[in-house]
Amino acid sequence: MNSFYKYTLWAALISFIAILVLWLQGNLELVGPFIILCFLLLSLGFRGHRFLKGFSFTVLIFASVSAAMFYPDFFVKQGSFEMKLLIVPLLQIIMFGMGTTMSLGDFAGVIKMPKGVLVGLLCQYSIMPVVGFTLATLFGFPPEIAAGVILIGSSPSGLASNVMTYLAKANLALSVTLTAVSTLLAPLTTPLLMELFAGQFVPIDFWAMMWSITKIVILPIVAGLIFNRFFHGKAPWLDKAMPIVSMAGIAIIITIITAAGRDSLLAIGLALVAAAIIHNGLGYFLGYWGCRLLKLPERDCRTIALEVGMQNGGLASGIALEMGKVATIGLAPAVFGPWMNISGSSLATWWGERDPEAEPAVKPVVEQESVL
Repeated sequence: MNSFYKYTLWAALISFIAILVLWLQGNLELVGPFIILCFLLLSLGFRGHRFLKGFSFTVLIFASVSAAMFYPDFFVKQGSFEMKLLIVPLLQIIMFGMGTTMSLGDFAGVIKMPKGVLVGLLCQYSIMPVVGFTLATLFGFPPEIAAGVILIGSSPSGLASNVMTYLAKANLALSVTLTAVSTLLAPLTTPLLMELFAGQFVPIDFWAMMWSITKIVILPIVAGLIFNRFFHGKAPWLDKAMPIVSMAGIAIIITIITAAGRDSLLAIGLALVAAAIIHNGLGYFLGYWGCRLLKLPERDCRTIALEVGMQNGGLASGIALEMGKVATIGLAPAVFGPWMNISGSSLATWWGERDPEAEPAVKPVVEQESVL
């Protein structure tokens, strides 16, 4: 780690000490700027550390959320312009960028790895909606908050799962294929699951939701695929710019949603965080061990666990906006998103230090019974 990053981390420590001093003195109105500054400095400092680098973006999200919680009015409206109107265009740009990184060859994995793809899709679109519905019911969330928890569970996986799969030494080809196929299926599967599980909490317009997802996801991805087909290699600046644009777009989306739902978040924030941790953890656990019981290779088990546990929070936020409920239904995606990055990075790093080929295979049930 070079001196710049070390100084940045020391500056973050000083900011943290300032937060404690101001808090103890009761100067709470001055705490906000130092919390935001502390997270920003940590995010920058983590970039210089090999292990912590993967958490840099997540810490940046915490800075964004802090800014939204302390200064919500700034992120709700600027003059006569409502900031939430930026969400869908930003999502479309992100999805276009996703399309530019894909090709029709990514869908060939359905033919090459049919069992892995089928198991992954079944796990993703069964485990997470059921877990989401169960948690929403057990926690007794208000109807629109409960619908948001189910929405995040009914959404496809996002690009972050591909990055985590690579870090986990898992099956990257399977991950890319699952992300692509689950995303293309989303206009049908997500409205169906929402109508089935969330319909008792809030009214669900199946056709309106299908069109919203098509507009936000399918059309931009198709445009990106066309761009990649005819201009691949001719715009290297786009390959470098899109990851930065995507990260910035996600940060802005989460900030806007957090600001819009600040009051609701203050009322039920801890419960929603607890639900996010349980929902995400069960996704990894059930996705992984379900695949182990089906005798899939270790690398595929890791891949599907990450695909199941990590949903596309940005898409869920866009759907919430299209439903006109970004301040309530959109809260769960805003809370679940940062946590998924933290847990996914941690799990991927832990797996990455363990050779998947060295993991013991699950013995057939017959063999286990014969041993007993």
